[in-house]
Amino acid sequence: MENPKTHKPGNEEGNEETCMIYKDFQDLKLSALGLGAMRLPVVDGDDARIDEAAAEKMVDYAMERGINYFDTAWGYHSGQSELVMGKLLSRYPRDSFFLADKFPGYDLSNMDKVEEIFEAQLKKCRVGYFDFYLFHNVCEMNIDAYLDGQYGILDYLVRQKEAGRIRHLGFSAHGSRGVMKRFLEACGDRMEFCQIQLNYLDWTFQDAKAKVGLLDEYGIPVWVMEPLRGGRLASLSAEDAAKLRALRPGEGVPAWAFRFLQSLPHVTVVLSGMSNFEQLAENLGTFETEKPLDDREKEALLTVADGMVRKIALPCTACRYCTSHCPQGLDIPSLLALYNEHCFTEGGFLAPMALSALPGDKRPSACLGCRGCEAVCPQQIKISEAMADFAAKLNA
Repeated sequence: MENPKTHKPGNEEGNEETCMIYKDFQDLKLSALGLGAMRLPVVDGDDARIDEAAAEKMVDYAMERGINYFDTAWGYHSGQSELVMGKLLSRYPRDSFFLADKFPGYDLSNMDKVEEIFEAQLKKCRVGYFDFYLFHNVCEMNIDAYLDGQYGILDYLVRQKEAGRIRHLGFSAHGSRGVMKRFLEACGDRMEFCQIQLNYLDWTFQDAKAKVGLLDEYGIPVWVMEPLRGGRLASLSAEDAAKLRALRPGEGVPAWAFRFLQSLPHVTVVLSGMSNFEQLAENLGTFETEKPLDDREKEALLTVADGMVRKIALPCTACRYCTSHCPQGLDIPSLLALYNEHCFTEGGFLAPMALSALPGDKRPSACLGCRGCEAVCPQQIKISEAMADFAAKLNA
């Protein structure tokens, strides 16, 4: 591998070659678009075999065009992401990029291994420190363990920060606003940034608006993951695409997702898991300019999102009339929200992850099918059928 041309982060203002938007974070200037190394190009569809030549081309082009923020994690590409990103970025001066990694608390068996894993990550990434380091995926499943003093995770990571081996400490979250609030109440004074799933569909569907509001209360800037919801927002129906094109004739469908995020003042870095060079080039073109949506455009986009959800999701309003009529004491509105997510995503990990924190007698499979809840549902939702279908989907 040849050593590529480099530039230093923080020197981008006025750099005519990069044409990248930069955001202020403390004393740093971070590229508004970050390269997420979760969906790198692979060989023969094998997620554990990263196509290093293709990834190298993408990293070099990203650096050339002004991206200075790179994000990896212990579990990405079955552990290969850290190795490949470390190898590719090691060709650049250490002060020419910002690297983010995470403690893999999504796996509860890792909770007592924070030192072992952190040391291994530094070696895999070929660095002496991480610019940004996160508690990975704070959620219903692991919040108790993350906050359990016996593991000493926060204390250890704070010590690494004091030693200069972590420059900035934060967390990512797929959990509910309530889980995030609980984590912030315990650790918020130590958190400098937070990474959440944020896009125009999840603004209401996954309560992202409320999560952004919570972080604003704590003065914590937002890092964005899943701006295109795993590619779901990269293309729309012909009808929806035409509605947007009428408002901005020159704007592609994926760009609308990024323009929405550019409209939110809380957002600092948008991470995109680009899986090929073409996606990278297109996204870089979008981030050459900042063109936030006006109120009319934002309303049109959120209307498109609402229509996408309504085609699939059950219309539960969380009135909770049903819960007092459930002999099993199920939190039906919460279960229906997870059912909607699972159906819309056509699977995925979010619903199973949240349900794993519940005892067996509070999960969809505990529904007796008595239909007592349906007798008082203002939306006339066939709740018992939804619970049976949910249980079947989870066991499929």
